[in-house]
Amino acid sequence: MVKLSVVVPFHNVQTYASDTLRSLRANAREDFEFLLVDDCSTDGTTELLARAEHEIPGARLLRHARNQGLATARNTGLDAARGAYLTFLDGDDWLSPGYYARLVADLDALDCDFLRVDHVQVTGRKRSLRRVPVGRRGEVLSPRGVILPADRSTAVDYPYAWAGIYRRRLLDRGLLRFTDGLRTAEDRPWIWRLHREAESFAVTGEPGIFYRRGVATSLTQIGDVRQLDFLRAFDQVIEETSADPEADLLLPKAVRTYCAVISHHLGNIDRFEPGVGRELRIRSAAALRRLPRDVLADALTAMGEDRAGPLRRLRRRRTAPGPQTATADGTRAAAPATSDTAAHQETNAV
Repeated sequence: MVKLSVVVPFHNVQTYASDTLRSLRANAREDFEFLLVDDCSTDGTTELLARAEHEIPGARLLRHARNQGLATARNTGLDAARGAYLTFLDGDDWLSPGYYARLVADLDALDCDFLRVDHVQVTGRKRSLRRVPVGRRGEVLSPRGVILPADRSTAVDYPYAWAGIYRRRLLDRGLLRFTDGLRTAEDRPWIWRLHREAESFAVTGEPGIFYRRGVATSLTQIGDVRQLDFLRAFDQVIEETSADPEADLLLPKAVRTYCAVISHHLGNIDRFEPGVGRELRIRSAAALRRLPRDVLADALTAMGEDRAGPLRRLRRRRTAPGPQTATADGTRAAAPATSDTAAHQETNAV
């Protein structure tokens, strides 16, 4: 019987994949499986994975015939997973030895739906500990009960799918799958749905995963149209939260986070490719106009005028989409990043 399935998408991470694969080998156990999803790599990643399938106990190689992005690659791994527990890793990150055995033991002991864990962020030679923004550790809690308050960083602002371990019953309920086709912020609807609908979770301080920032192929470093998928991701958060029985309580948090992420991207608009910055303004203005007016007004007031002012002015603008829209949409099929959105950490300031 497979105890743990680890889903690991790879796309053009030849420089880092060896570290990732070595760390998987250092975590191998006879009842663990590692689902290596090659999302149509065009560098030497494919050859590394082919060797790893034979060298790492429990490794299984799954290949995409065409590039489909991180969300779909994770779903491919989930479809093939046989484990009682599941988790994720990105192809440019790595683990401490024995990390997964410790996570499994923690989940066994706490007997809840899922665990969330701290991680180590690595930027060049600098390392820093990033903690789950939940104060109570080592006890079973309500996932819904830690979504709020709206004015502080909470569990839904720590969306990293790989920072945890999950019981198979969540997959059976559809709570672990990602929205196919999202190229960035794919874990935002995912984390909100998990916290709205799962029954129990816990947080443990087990910082054995190393998250690599500043990777050249990551969307944190790329300014093309794929970045704009954060708008589709947050539209999904708003739509699904609006249908929740406690929408009146939860929507202020979702709207405020959405506004903060829009503000973050507008503040870094110079890093976008020509034309994509204009598309960002157009789509952001439309997104702001779709939000509930009273909830939006409260969110902007709480943000402070330095950030809220530009969003208010943008919302009032009526700019028709330019001719670059078709070109931008057409580039969605480009190769995806190996990591999630740069705006993850922006919500710490919400």
